[in-house]
Amino acid sequence: MRQKAATVPAAPRPDLDAELNNLAMSKAAQPLFDAVKRHIDENVAPMAEEFYRLGENRKDPWSWAPGQLELLEVAKNKAKASGLWNFFLPSHNDIGRGLTNLDYAYIAAELGKQPLASETLNCSAPDTGNMEVLERVGTPEQKEKWLKPLLNGEIRSAFAMTEPGVASSDAKNIETRAELVGNEWVINGEKYYISGAGDPRCKIMITMVKTSPEASPQFQQSQILVPKDTPGVHILGPMHVFGHDHAPRGHMHIKFDNVRVPAENILLGEGRGFEISQLRLGPGRIHHCMRSIGQAEKALDLLVKRGSKRVAFGKPLIQLGKNLETVSRARIEIEAMRLMVLKAAKAMDVLGNREARVWVSMVKAMVPEKVCTIIDQAIQIHGATGISQWTPLAEMYVNQRHLRFADGPDEVHHMVVGRAEMSRH
Repeated sequence: MRQKAATVPAAPRPDLDAELNNLAMSKAAQPLFDAVKRHIDENVAPMAEEFYRLGENRKDPWSWAPGQLELLEVAKNKAKASGLWNFFLPSHNDIGRGLTNLDYAYIAAELGKQPLASETLNCSAPDTGNMEVLERVGTPEQKEKWLKPLLNGEIRSAFAMTEPGVASSDAKNIETRAELVGNEWVINGEKYYISGAGDPRCKIMITMVKTSPEASPQFQQSQILVPKDTPGVHILGPMHVFGHDHAPRGHMHIKFDNVRVPAENILLGEGRGFEISQLRLGPGRIHHCMRSIGQAEKALDLLVKRGSKRVAFGKPLIQLGKNLETVSRARIEIEAMRLMVLKAAKAMDVLGNREARVWVSMVKAMVPEKVCTIIDQAIQIHGATGISQWTPLAEMYVNQRHLRFADGPDEVHHMVVGRAEMSRH
């Protein structure tokens, strides 16, 4: 059984509160932030309408229509040429830009305003988390085969953890079994809501499995690289989100039937699945939260424009009832969320992912719920149009509501925060 390493308590830092509350973007990141905004305005927004128009009547919903990926590639190539590529990686290395979580948080908020922006910069989930894991713990062979094409934006990936038969918010429940037979892992089990696995560009899945059922609970799980085209990987179909299949990326229901992959496909080592998860959960959740705030900004903008132009009962809608108060509360909530997420990002930079876990759980419990409310208010002021295909609001609401499960249910995050608070007394 792998023993937990002893830790030496860090010396108290009297300046810690001041450091955690310094939430300014660094001067070094400001030019990158400005360049990202220009890229979205000049290269992403102009092609977005055509991208979606091309995809409306495609014959196969699980493929991209002719011309769609070409439009994306043009924007991606422009981003690469401008150096706007792979800067989500927080560590200083020869791959990413070495941004802090705090600096990237500011940029992620801008990416959230335009759905295609993240992908044009190769900063889309779940690839970001998968690339970070491979960069941190992958072997040279794993990096060459999978990390390199991911970093180049040539392929996409998925993270396969959630299972239909167990409460997967407690990862100790994961039942998909991987047994070492000779020099191969043999995998059997079932996963669902595996985001991105429907995309024909998805080539590799990082898969959470149980390898050591006799070990203590935190050392029973491992993460193994499973190519999507491996024999025995059966995609049973898409799981719908409020009736949407989100084709062609999708959230897939997958069965692993005697799937065999080489023993060297394991990441970091047997029984280290939970350890690996700590590398991806903090940064990924911060990215989601800041993109969500970008969505809230867009929803509020649409709310104000619609309310100012539309007239009923002799007045603009914005002047009726409590609509001005709704606008005020939305702006207050957005600014409060922004400060909370920036502080969570700063806590990760200062304290590390593990010690900042409470801050991350705070924002994960707070942000999607409040963003859902702001989008819902924008829908209401649009009337029936708000739930139609004529605005992006309905799709925005669906995406935000499902985030309250995607990164762990609200209740788990509240449990983390509540326990931490109890421990102080």
